[in-house]
Amino acid sequence: MTGAAFTVRPLESGDRAWALDMVRGWGDTDYMVSRGRVIPATALPGFCAVSPDGERVGVALYEPAGREWQLVVLEAVERFTGIGTALVAAVRAAAASAGCHRLWLVTTNDNLDALRFYQRRGFEVAAVHRDLREVARRLKPSISLVGEFGIPIVSEIELEMRLG
Repeated sequence: MTGAAFTVRPLESGDRAWALDMVRGWGDTDYMVSRGRVIPATALPGFCAVSPDGERVGVALYEPAGREWQLVVLEAVERFTGIGTALVAAVRAAAASAGCHRLWLVTTNDNLDALRFYQRRGFEVAAVHRDLREVARRLKPSISLVGEFGIPIVSEIELEMRLG
């Protein structure tokens, strides 16, 4: 896949340290917590967006699990450039070609920008897991009590996209 100022390619072993830095930006750990599970994010397969000069500008990591894949990490160095959209499209295409019937993800109730972004790209709210953040905080103490826009983080919101 090619965008105006970047290409998207499968994540390579040389990208792992950089991806780890991106994940650590979300709480100084190399793992994510989703629905009460610890997911070692940097061991996951994924895609990397790369500028024409070879600079990494975005990453998507996913957990393939049979016919339901979870998008675990999506991060773009610069917002509103199409990087996130292209990375989601790459994960969706890989999932569909592998026979996956559901691509899903979890975000927190305060992450209004993510909720907007994913819904505009075809994801729908599938579930709200109330009070699950308390479980997550026990597994990852760096999770803040208050998130974006001063909204208390209390729930995980699961979004899904049906494939095929």
